[in-house]
Amino acid sequence: MANSYMITNRCVDGDQLSGKIDASNTSYFTSGKSGKALCSLAGWEKVSGVKFRETLTAEAANFPTEDDVLAAEANNEDQKHVSLFIHGYNNSWIEAVERYQNIKKNIFTGAKGLGVPVLFTWPSNGNAAAYLPDREDARATAPQLADVFVELHDHLTKMQRAAAISNIRNGSPEGSKQSTVCRAKVSVIAHSMGNYVLQNALAIASRKLNNPQLITLIHQLVMVAADVDNDIFQTDKPSDGDGSLMSNLCYRISAMYTGLDQVLGASAGLKHFGIRRLGRSGLSERSNVWDNVLDMDVTRLVEGQSNIHSAVFDSAPARLLLTDVLRGVDRNILARNHLPN
Repeated sequence: MANSYMITNRCVDGDQLSGKIDASNTSYFTSGKSGKALCSLAGWEKVSGVKFRETLTAEAANFPTEDDVLAAEANNEDQKHVSLFIHGYNNSWIEAVERYQNIKKNIFTGAKGLGVPVLFTWPSNGNAAAYLPDREDARATAPQLADVFVELHDHLTKMQRAAAISNIRNGSPEGSKQSTVCRAKVSVIAHSMGNYVLQNALAIASRKLNNPQLITLIHQLVMVAADVDNDIFQTDKPSDGDGSLMSNLCYRISAMYTGLDQVLGASAGLKHFGIRRLGRSGLSERSNVWDNVLDMDVTRLVEGQSNIHSAVFDSAPARLLLTDVLRGVDRNILARNHLPN
Protein backbone atom coordinates (compact mmCIF):
# COMPACT_ATOMS: atom_id res chain seq x y z
CA MET A 1 0.00 0.00 0.00
CA ALA A 2 1.36 3.44 -0.93
CA ASN A 3 1.72 5.92 1.90
CA SER A 4 3.01 8.95 -0.03
CA TYR A 5 1.16 10.65 -2.87
CA MET A 6 2.21 13.38 -5.28
CA ILE A 7 0.55 15.27 -8.12
CA THR A 8 2.63 17.62 -10.25
CA ASN A 9 2.86 19.65 -13.43
CA ARG A 10 6.65 19.99 -13.19
CA CYS A 11 8.80 18.67 -16.04
CA VAL A 12 11.01 15.65 -15.38
CA ASP A 13 14.74 16.40 -15.34
CA GLY A 14 16.67 13.17 -14.90
CA ASP A 15 15.84 11.79 -11.45
CA GLN A 16 14.34 15.10 -10.32
CA LEU A 17 11.38 17.34 -11.10
CA SER A 18 12.44 20.71 -12.48
CA GLY A 19 11.24 24.29 -12.11
CA LYS A 20 9.73 24.23 -15.61
CA ILE A 21 6.04 23.74 -16.25
CA ASP A 22 4.63 20.82 -18.20
CA ALA A 23 1.46 22.56 -19.31
CA SER A 24 0.20 19.59 -21.31
CA ASN A 25 0.45 16.92 -18.62
CA THR A 26 -0.41 16.45 -14.96
CA SER A 27 1.60 13.57 -13.53
CA TYR A 28 0.73 11.29 -10.62
CA PHE A 29 3.14 9.43 -8.34
CA THR A 30 2.83 7.09 -5.36
CA SER A 31 5.46 5.66 -3.04
CA GLY A 32 5.81 3.30 -0.11
CA LYS A 33 9.12 4.87 0.85
CA SER A 34 10.07 7.79 3.05
CA GLY A 35 12.94 10.09 3.95
CA LYS A 36 15.69 10.86 1.47
CA ALA A 37 14.39 8.16 -0.88
CA LEU A 38 11.54 10.51 -1.81
CA CYS A 39 13.98 13.22 -2.93
CA SER A 40 14.68 11.26 -6.11
CA LEU A 41 12.15 10.10 -8.67
CA ALA A 42 13.62 6.61 -8.25
CA GLY A 43 11.77 6.56 -4.92
CA TRP A 44 8.43 7.17 -6.61
CA GLU A 45 6.29 5.16 -9.00
CA LYS A 46 4.62 7.12 -11.77
CA VAL A 47 1.03 5.93 -12.22
CA SER A 48 -1.98 6.91 -14.27
CA GLY A 49 -4.55 9.28 -12.85
CA VAL A 50 -6.99 6.38 -12.61
CA LYS A 51 -4.51 4.18 -10.73
CA PHE A 52 -3.67 7.08 -8.41
CA ARG A 53 -7.33 7.59 -7.50
CA GLU A 54 -7.86 3.86 -7.04
CA THR A 55 -4.87 3.55 -4.71
CA LEU A 56 -5.83 6.60 -2.68
CA THR A 57 -9.47 5.49 -2.50
CA ALA A 58 -8.40 2.03 -1.33
CA GLU A 59 -6.38 3.56 1.50
CA ALA A 60 -9.23 5.87 2.48
CA ALA A 61 -11.59 2.88 2.47
CA ASN A 62 -9.84 1.73 5.65
CA PHE A 63 -10.83 4.92 7.45
CA PRO A 64 -13.75 4.67 9.88
CA THR A 65 -17.00 6.19 8.65
CA GLU A 66 -18.58 9.10 10.49
CA ASP A 67 -21.04 6.65 12.04
CA ASP A 68 -18.13 4.48 13.23
CA VAL A 69 -16.50 7.52 14.81
CA LEU A 70 -19.69 8.50 16.62
CA ALA A 71 -20.32 4.89 17.71
CA ALA A 72 -16.91 4.95 19.38
CA GLU A 73 -18.13 7.97 21.37
CA ALA A 74 -15.67 10.22 19.59
CA ASN A 75 -16.36 13.48 17.80
CA ASN A 76 -16.99 14.10 14.16
CA GLU A 77 -13.72 16.06 14.46
CA ASP A 78 -11.93 12.69 14.65
CA GLN A 79 -12.95 11.63 11.15
CA LYS A 80 -9.92 11.10 8.91
CA HIS A 81 -8.86 13.36 6.05
CA VAL A 82 -7.44 13.19 2.59
CA SER A 83 -5.58 16.50 2.52
CA LEU A 84 -3.90 18.29 -0.36
CA PHE A 85 -0.79 20.32 0.46
CA ILE A 86 0.18 23.07 -2.01
CA HIS A 87 3.58 24.63 -1.36
CA GLY A 88 4.61 28.22 -1.98
CA TYR A 89 7.04 30.17 -4.12
CA ASN A 90 10.82 29.77 -3.99
CA ASN A 91 10.50 26.02 -3.37
CA SER A 92 12.47 23.50 -5.35
CA TRP A 93 10.89 20.10 -5.79
CA ILE A 94 13.12 18.61 -3.10
CA GLU A 95 12.18 21.40 -0.67
CA ALA A 96 8.50 20.76 -1.41
CA VAL A 97 8.95 17.04 -0.71
CA GLU A 98 10.77 17.78 2.54
CA ARG A 99 8.00 20.12 3.68
CA TYR A 100 5.39 17.52 2.71
CA GLN A 101 7.17 14.88 4.79
CA ASN A 102 7.37 17.25 7.74
CA ILE A 103 3.62 17.91 7.60
CA LYS A 104 2.88 14.23 7.15
CA LYS A 105 5.01 13.25 10.16
CA ASN A 106 3.72 15.95 12.51
CA ILE A 107 0.02 16.06 11.61
CA PHE A 108 -1.08 12.99 9.67
CA THR A 109 0.91 10.06 11.11
CA GLY A 110 0.11 7.86 14.11
CA ALA A 111 -3.01 6.74 15.92
CA LYS A 112 -4.25 10.33 16.25
CA GLY A 113 -3.00 11.35 12.81
CA LEU A 114 -5.45 13.05 10.48
CA GLY A 115 -5.22 10.58 7.60
CA VAL A 116 -3.44 10.86 4.26
CA PRO A 117 -1.74 13.97 2.84
CA VAL A 118 -1.16 14.47 -0.89
CA LEU A 119 1.53 16.78 -2.23
CA PHE A 120 0.66 19.05 -5.14
CA THR A 121 3.95 20.47 -6.40
CA TRP A 122 3.99 23.16 -9.05
CA PRO A 123 7.06 24.59 -10.85
CA SER A 124 8.24 27.17 -8.37
CA ASN A 125 11.80 28.00 -9.35
CA GLY A 126 13.39 27.59 -5.93
CA ASN A 127 14.94 31.05 -6.23
CA ALA A 128 14.00 34.10 -4.17
CA ALA A 129 14.78 36.37 -7.13
CA ALA A 130 12.26 34.51 -9.31
CA TYR A 131 9.13 35.87 -7.62
CA LEU A 132 7.48 37.22 -10.76
CA PRO A 133 8.29 34.14 -12.92
CA ASP A 134 6.88 32.00 -10.10
CA ARG A 135 3.68 34.04 -10.13
CA GLU A 136 3.30 33.42 -13.86
CA ASP A 137 3.86 29.69 -13.30
CA ALA A 138 1.32 29.78 -10.46
CA ARG A 139 -1.27 31.33 -12.77
CA ALA A 140 -0.45 28.86 -15.55
CA THR A 141 -0.75 25.94 -13.10
CA ALA A 142 -4.29 26.81 -12.04
CA PRO A 143 -6.15 25.08 -14.92
CA GLN A 144 -4.36 21.80 -14.22
CA LEU A 145 -5.13 21.93 -10.50
CA ALA A 146 -8.71 22.92 -11.40
CA ASP A 147 -9.04 19.66 -13.33
CA VAL A 148 -7.98 17.78 -10.19
CA PHE A 149 -10.78 19.50 -8.25
CA VAL A 150 -13.32 18.78 -11.01
CA GLU A 151 -12.38 15.10 -10.89
CA LEU A 152 -12.70 15.17 -7.10
CA HIS A 153 -16.15 16.74 -7.40
CA ASP A 154 -17.22 14.07 -9.87
CA HIS A 155 -15.91 11.33 -7.55
CA LEU A 156 -17.72 12.78 -4.52
CA THR A 157 -20.93 13.14 -6.52
CA LYS A 158 -20.67 9.51 -7.64
CA MET A 159 -20.09 8.35 -4.05
CA GLN A 160 -23.00 10.42 -2.76
CA ARG A 161 -25.38 9.02 -5.36
CA ALA A 162 -24.23 5.45 -4.75
CA ALA A 163 -24.69 5.87 -0.99
CA ALA A 164 -28.19 7.26 -1.54
CA ILE A 165 -29.10 4.27 -3.72
CA SER A 166 -27.74 1.85 -1.10
CA ASN A 167 -29.70 3.67 1.57
CA ILE A 168 -32.93 3.36 -0.41
CA ARG A 169 -32.36 -0.30 -1.23
CA ASN A 170 -31.24 -1.44 2.18
CA GLY A 171 -32.78 0.96 4.64
CA SER A 172 -30.93 3.59 6.59
CA PRO A 173 -28.92 1.44 9.06
CA GLU A 174 -27.64 -0.94 6.41
CA GLY A 175 -27.27 1.65 3.69
CA SER A 176 -24.97 3.76 5.80
CA LYS A 177 -22.60 0.79 6.09
CA GLN A 178 -22.17 0.34 2.35
CA SER A 179 -18.67 0.64 0.90
CA THR A 180 -19.96 3.53 -1.17
CA VAL A 181 -20.07 5.81 1.87
CA CYS A 182 -17.29 8.38 1.67
CA ARG A 183 -14.99 7.79 4.63
CA ALA A 184 -12.70 10.81 4.35
CA LYS A 185 -13.09 14.51 4.73
CA VAL A 186 -11.28 16.54 2.10
CA SER A 187 -9.04 19.36 3.26
CA VAL A 188 -6.42 21.63 1.71
CA ILE A 189 -3.36 23.29 3.23
CA ALA A 190 -1.97 26.01 0.97
CA HIS A 191 1.19 27.96 1.76
CA SER A 192 2.33 31.34 0.48
CA MET A 193 1.92 31.65 -3.31
CA GLY A 194 0.35 28.20 -3.30
CA ASN A 195 -2.76 30.09 -2.19
CA TYR A 196 -2.64 32.07 -5.42
CA VAL A 197 -2.49 28.79 -7.36
CA LEU A 198 -5.44 27.55 -5.30
CA GLN A 199 -7.47 30.77 -5.67
CA ASN A 200 -7.30 30.60 -9.44
CA ALA A 201 -7.83 26.83 -9.57
CA LEU A 202 -10.96 26.85 -7.41
CA ALA A 203 -12.43 29.73 -9.39
CA ILE A 204 -11.85 27.85 -12.65
CA ALA A 205 -13.23 24.62 -11.19
CA SER A 206 -16.33 26.38 -9.88
CA ARG A 207 -17.07 27.86 -13.31
CA LYS A 208 -16.52 24.49 -15.00
CA LEU A 209 -18.96 22.92 -12.55
CA ASN A 210 -21.49 25.76 -12.93
CA ASN A 211 -20.97 26.95 -9.36
CA PRO A 212 -22.26 23.75 -7.68
CA GLN A 213 -24.50 24.10 -4.62
CA LEU A 214 -25.13 20.52 -3.48
CA ILE A 215 -21.67 19.29 -2.49
CA THR A 216 -19.00 20.74 -0.22
CA LEU A 217 -15.85 20.08 -2.17
CA ILE A 218 -13.39 21.03 0.61
CA HIS A 219 -14.28 20.70 4.28
CA GLN A 220 -11.39 22.72 5.66
CA LEU A 221 -9.21 25.08 3.64
CA VAL A 222 -6.28 26.48 5.62
CA MET A 223 -4.47 29.39 4.01
CA VAL A 224 -1.03 29.75 5.62
CA ALA A 225 0.92 32.96 4.94
CA ALA A 226 -1.39 33.50 1.97
CA ASP A 227 0.09 35.59 -0.83
CA VAL A 228 -3.29 36.86 -2.05
CA ASP A 229 -5.18 40.14 -1.67
CA ASN A 230 -6.63 40.53 1.82
CA ASP A 231 -9.96 41.84 0.49
CA ILE A 232 -10.63 38.75 -1.62
CA PHE A 233 -13.48 37.43 0.59
CA GLN A 234 -15.48 40.63 1.03
CA THR A 235 -19.18 40.11 0.38
CA ASP A 236 -19.46 43.30 -1.63
CA LYS A 237 -17.19 41.82 -4.29
CA PRO A 238 -18.89 40.49 -7.46
CA SER A 239 -20.76 37.22 -6.92
CA ASP A 240 -18.65 35.59 -9.61
CA GLY A 241 -15.41 36.83 -8.03
CA ASP A 242 -12.77 34.37 -6.88
CA GLY A 243 -13.49 34.80 -3.17
CA SER A 244 -17.20 34.16 -3.57
CA LEU A 245 -16.59 31.08 -5.70
CA MET A 246 -14.04 29.75 -3.21
CA SER A 247 -16.30 30.23 -0.20
CA ASN A 248 -19.09 28.38 -2.00
CA LEU A 249 -16.87 25.31 -2.57
CA CYS A 250 -15.51 25.20 0.99
CA TYR A 251 -17.21 24.48 4.30
CA ARG A 252 -14.72 26.71 6.14
CA ILE A 253 -11.77 28.86 5.10
CA SER A 254 -9.20 29.79 7.74
CA ALA A 255 -6.37 32.24 7.07
CA MET A 256 -3.33 32.23 9.37
CA TYR A 257 -1.40 35.49 9.33
CA THR A 258 1.32 37.43 11.13
CA GLY A 259 2.61 40.95 10.72
CA LEU A 260 6.12 39.58 11.26
CA ASP A 261 6.14 38.10 7.73
CA GLN A 262 8.63 40.22 5.79
CA VAL A 263 8.37 38.00 2.70
CA LEU A 264 4.74 39.04 2.25
CA GLY A 265 5.63 42.64 3.01
CA ALA A 266 7.89 42.58 -0.03
CA SER A 267 5.24 40.71 -2.05
CA ALA A 268 2.69 43.48 -1.58
CA GLY A 269 5.04 45.96 -3.25
CA LEU A 270 5.94 43.60 -6.08
CA LYS A 271 2.42 42.44 -6.84
CA HIS A 272 -0.05 45.29 -6.47
CA PHE A 273 0.70 48.49 -4.62
CA GLY A 274 -1.87 49.33 -1.98
CA ILE A 275 -3.38 45.85 -1.59
CA ARG A 276 -2.18 44.11 1.55
CA ARG A 277 -1.39 40.42 1.69
CA LEU A 278 -3.88 38.22 3.53
CA GLY A 279 -1.07 36.25 5.18
CA ARG A 280 0.50 39.39 6.66
CA SER A 281 -2.44 41.64 7.53
CA GLY A 282 -5.41 39.32 7.93
CA LEU A 283 -8.82 40.04 6.44
CA SER A 284 -9.40 43.58 5.20
CA GLU A 285 -12.87 43.95 6.78
CA ARG A 286 -13.81 41.09 9.11
CA SER A 287 -17.42 42.26 9.36
CA ASN A 288 -17.79 42.18 5.59
CA VAL A 289 -16.70 38.66 4.61
CA TRP A 290 -18.54 35.41 3.94
CA ASP A 291 -19.57 33.81 7.22
CA ASN A 292 -17.48 30.68 6.63
CA VAL A 293 -14.27 32.71 6.41
CA LEU A 294 -12.11 33.62 9.41
CA ASP A 295 -8.57 34.75 10.12
CA MET A 296 -6.19 34.03 12.98
CA ASP A 297 -3.22 36.10 14.09
CA VAL A 298 -0.53 33.51 14.86
CA THR A 299 2.19 36.01 15.81
CA ARG A 300 2.42 34.81 19.41
CA LEU A 301 2.75 31.21 18.19
CA VAL A 302 5.60 31.78 15.74
CA GLU A 303 7.74 34.41 17.46
CA GLY A 304 11.37 33.32 17.66
CA GLN A 305 11.25 31.05 14.62
CA SER A 306 14.08 31.57 12.14
CA ASN A 307 11.83 31.60 9.07
CA ILE A 308 8.60 33.39 9.89
CA HIS A 309 7.12 32.86 6.41
CA SER A 310 6.91 29.08 6.98
CA ALA A 311 6.95 29.14 10.79
CA VAL A 312 3.44 27.69 11.14
CA PHE A 313 4.90 24.35 10.03
CA ASP A 314 7.97 24.61 12.28
CA SER A 315 6.41 25.87 15.52
CA ALA A 316 4.83 23.18 17.71
CA PRO A 317 2.09 25.50 19.09
CA ALA A 318 1.20 26.68 15.57
CA ARG A 319 1.05 23.08 14.32
CA LEU A 320 -1.38 22.23 17.12
CA LEU A 321 -3.58 25.10 15.99
CA LEU A 322 -3.33 23.96 12.36
CA THR A 323 -4.32 20.43 13.39
CA ASP A 324 -7.39 21.62 15.30
CA VAL A 325 -8.42 23.88 12.41
CA LEU A 326 -8.27 20.88 10.07
CA ARG A 327 -10.29 18.81 12.54
CA GLY A 328 -13.04 21.41 12.35
CA VAL A 329 -12.88 22.63 15.95
CA ASP A 330 -15.25 25.58 16.52
CA ARG A 331 -13.64 28.96 15.92
CA ASN A 332 -14.40 30.21 19.43
CA ILE A 333 -12.73 27.17 20.98
CA LEU A 334 -9.77 27.61 18.64
CA ALA A 335 -9.34 31.17 19.87
CA ARG A 336 -9.69 30.19 23.53
CA ASN A 337 -7.29 27.24 23.35
CA HIS A 338 -4.62 28.50 20.99
CA LEU A 339 -4.69 32.27 20.55
CA PRO A 340 -3.84 34.14 23.76
CA ASN A 341 -4.91 37.78 23.94
